[in-house]
Amino acid sequence: MVRTNVQVVAGEMNWGTQVWGAGVDWPFIRAWNVAQGSFFTDQDVRVATKVCLLGATVADSLFPQGDAVGQTVRLKNVPFKVVGVLDRKGGNMMGQDQDDQIIAPYTTVMKRLIGQPRINFIYAAAADPDRVQEAEDQMDALLRQRHRIAAGADPDFNMRSQEEIAQTSQQQMDILKKLLLSIAAVSLFIGGIGIMNIMLVSVTERTREIGIRMAIGAKGRHVLLQFLFEAITLSMVGGIIGVFLGVGFSSLLAKVLNWPIVVSSASIILSFGVAGAVGIFFGFYPARKAARLDPIDALRYE
Repeated sequence: MVRTNVQVVAGEMNWGTQVWGAGVDWPFIRAWNVAQGSFFTDQDVRVATKVCLLGATVADSLFPQGDAVGQTVRLKNVPFKVVGVLDRKGGNMMGQDQDDQIIAPYTTVMKRLIGQPRINFIYAAAADPDRVQEAEDQMDALLRQRHRIAAGADPDFNMRSQEEIAQTSQQQMDILKKLLLSIAAVSLFIGGIGIMNIMLVSVTERTREIGIRMAIGAKGRHVLLQFLFEAITLSMVGGIIGVFLGVGFSSLLAKVLNWPIVVSSASIILSFGVAGAVGIFFGFYPARKAARLDPIDALRYE
C-alpha cells in the first residue's frame, strides 16, 4: 500500500482526505465490505486505471444525495471514476475516522498522484489467528532475505501486529487513566482541606453555641454528629454541582464534536459516594474538636 493526502473535488464540493493505494486483496485482509458498487479488479491494478472507492464520510460530504457510484472526482486535478462506496466502519482505537479515506489501485496512486515507484506499507493477514507469530517470523525472514540483511543485524523495516498495536493503545489508556486518577485525587484532597478549614472556622465562631448546647444536656456525640453532618452536607452540595457540570459539559461536547459520550448512573452514584466519604474524612477532625470542648470554657468564650 501507498498513501498520500489530497484535496478531492466533486463539482462544487471539495474535501480534504487521504488516498490509500491498495491491491485487490485489501477488502479481504481488512475485512471491509463494499456497501455500494464494487471493488476494482486486478486488471485495474495492472494497467493503473483511474478508479477509486470512497469511504462513507467522504461519500456523504461530496455526494449528500447518495449517488456517488459512477461519478467522477478529481484528486490532485486527476479525474477518477468512483466505482464503489465502502461500508461504514467508524473510529479506530485512536479515535480517528476510518471512513474518511479513499481507496484506489496502488499502481495508479504511485504513477498519477505521488510519482514514486516505492511501496510504503504492506498489510498481511495470517491464515489462522493462532498462527500470527508464525506468519510474522516468515515475513521477517523473507524481508531480510530480499533486503540482504545479515543475521543479527538491525532490519531496515518495522513490523507490527494488531495485538502489539492493541497492547500499546491499552498501555497508553492505562497511563491516561492513572494521570486522571492522580489529578482527581489531588483535587479531592484540596477540596477536603477546604472543607476542613471551613468547619474549623465554624467551630471557632460557634464555640458559645456549642457550650450552650452542652449546658442544656447535649452529649459530645450529639455535637460531633451535628458538625459531621454539616461537613457531609457541604461536600454533597459540591458533589451535586459537580455532577450537573460534568453531565452538562459532556452533553455539550457530544453535540459540538459529535462524540458518543455516555454518563452512566453508576458513575453518578459513585461520585456522590466519594463526595460523602470526603466529607466524613475531612469533617471528622473539626467535629471531634467541637465535641471535646469543655462546656464551661465554651460558655466563657468571646
